[in-house]
Amino acid sequence: MALSDAPQAVLPGLPETAFETRQPAEPVRQPTMAELTDELTARRAQAHFGRDPEAEARHLGKGKLLARQRIEKLLDPGTFTELGVFAEHRATGFGMENSHPEGDGVITGWGEVDGRTVFVFAHDARVRGGALGATFAAKIHQLLDFADSVGAPVIGLNDGGGARIQEGIDALAGFGKLFARNVRASGVVPQISVVLGSCAGGAVYSPALTDYTFMVEGMANMFITGPDVVQAVTGEQVSQEELGGAQTHGTRTGVASFVAPDEESCFEGVRELLSYLPANNHELAPVVTPHDDPDRRCEELLRLVPVDDRTPYDIRTVIGHIVDDGDYLEVQETWAPNIVCALARLDGHTVGIVGNQPAVLAGVLDIDASEKAARFVRTCDAFNIPLVTLVDVPGFMPGTEQEHNAIIRRGAKLLYAYCEATVPRVQVILRKAFGGAYIVMDSKSIGSDLSFAWPSNQTAVMGAEGAANIIFRRQIKASPEPEELRKALVADYTEQLMNPFVAARRGHVDDVIDPADTRRVLIKSLEMLRTKRSRQPVRKHGNEPL
Repeated sequence: MALSDAPQAVLPGLPETAFETRQPAEPVRQPTMAELTDELTARRAQAHFGRDPEAEARHLGKGKLLARQRIEKLLDPGTFTELGVFAEHRATGFGMENSHPEGDGVITGWGEVDGRTVFVFAHDARVRGGALGATFAAKIHQLLDFADSVGAPVIGLNDGGGARIQEGIDALAGFGKLFARNVRASGVVPQISVVLGSCAGGAVYSPALTDYTFMVEGMANMFITGPDVVQAVTGEQVSQEELGGAQTHGTRTGVASFVAPDEESCFEGVRELLSYLPANNHELAPVVTPHDDPDRRCEELLRLVPVDDRTPYDIRTVIGHIVDDGDYLEVQETWAPNIVCALARLDGHTVGIVGNQPAVLAGVLDIDASEKAARFVRTCDAFNIPLVTLVDVPGFMPGTEQEHNAIIRRGAKLLYAYCEATVPRVQVILRKAFGGAYIVMDSKSIGSDLSFAWPSNQTAVMGAEGAANIIFRRQIKASPEPEELRKALVADYTEQLMNPFVAARRGHVDDVIDPADTRRVLIKSLEMLRTKRSRQPVRKHGNEPL
């Protein structure tokens, strides 16, 4: 019997058909690159347009732009590159596992403003109200790390409800890591916060840690605890707008650097602000080709500023005549209006201008004015922006309210800021400069590089009348004609101690100048100081009077 005719053994438990010859299965067709690209396009469109049309309708119904529309309005056309389009949260519980929207409620990436790189993130309020979760936070962390490494500004478009409750401590940790990065980038790259809706609870501290905050009227609000909590705890009834709206933070708290009437003008303001700022602390602000003659005389100043120190005038008009083309950007315009802080240009170069405002409270320094100017000085110093200080100050605001609210400590913030500043600093004394307020307003004694005075300058411990009443009170009291004697003594004190040439003779001012030459003198001075180098003591940090 042939071997092939022998019966085949079958393993126990296997059917005889197990060894039958089978036809090969049809191969699985691999998708083409074109098909994969079409799928990518569809997924990207889904991420862009979102999954909740009702949420989008609610958002648009409030008169708000969508997050991507906001980015388009802010940046140069076609320059935005997005990061983390398909990022999703990994949370479970409370229904979170049933919904995984692409991007997790925040859009991050980079683009350009006037051809310069900026990083931007925008809360998408359609996704869980723009609340922050772990993945949401990680996308912003990555963005800030890039900005810190590359050396480019960061702009945050805020419109969210704080921490995502469903994610618990992971959401809180996300905020904490964000705050730490805000601090690490402080003074390294400009950080700008734009509040376009709700910003409540712990979420408010990121804008508070940045350099500038924009708020839109009738749309933005910021508060630690909302109206419901306020009423429950204190019984006080207050609306969101009254508690933390744009006008509240623009006029009463100073939290808002700029208040805009609508989103479009807000983004225009952000772009204008960036034009005055460098990309980082190792660079200088962009230089603009000037169309204004650097030697232009400002004849109008001879008429604008009254010699009588009791007559008010608007310091902003003086600034407008001095700077290039009359253009400047005032910071915190409606808060502490007795001092003006503005970014401007002189011969195309950015400068920071601090000026007492005689039209409001006679230009006196109080708590709010001191803190406002101190922050402005420190921001300019951090980003290599020279400082010009226009002085017309009668002193610090007297009264128990100021004293009991710590004007000693809080007023010292401005003194500290000027003393610590290493950028070029030029002081111009327009009219009165009395007491400690004169010292604080960047006098030569605290490190101003150059000091100039107008012929109307009066520098003294106090005004002539107050000084005469103290120094000569016995003589005046004993005189048969006390009023006549007092007037004579006031005139004598003014002549001896309160004219600008006294300060010039003692070296406290470098020159007494024609007011019409102020622009030319400032430009020449800052040009000379452009290569200024300052050596600081080795230390961890100073102990500012916070």
